[in-house]
Amino acid sequence: MTVNKRRGEVAAELDGKTYRLCLTLGALAELEATYAADDLGALVERFSRGRLSALDMIRIVGAGLRGGGNDIADDEVGNMQTADGIAGFASIVAELLTATFGAAAEPAANP
Repeated sequence: MTVNKRRGEVAAELDGKTYRLCLTLGALAELEATYAADDLGALVERFSRGRLSALDMIRIVGAGLRGGGNDIADDEVGNMQTADGIAGFASIVAELLTATFGAAAEPAANP
């Protein structure tokens, strides 16, 4: 699968299938509403703390999947698996946030 990094797209393998993820404006608005964030700066601040819960990762990956054109609900994301387990999800989240916001929003490696 080809992704356009300039548009903030990333590819991720979940349940053995490759998906395109992108935090589009709509996906970011979804995350703002989920976290009651006033603006994108508040999201960046939250995600850059380096402390993401499993639910945070589900929400971010879910929003990215939907932004990438996939009709997948967060409860489905919570049941998906990566080849590297939880570390794989953490890598997907880090890559997606970095592609969207730059290095400022990349979470620490300890989910």
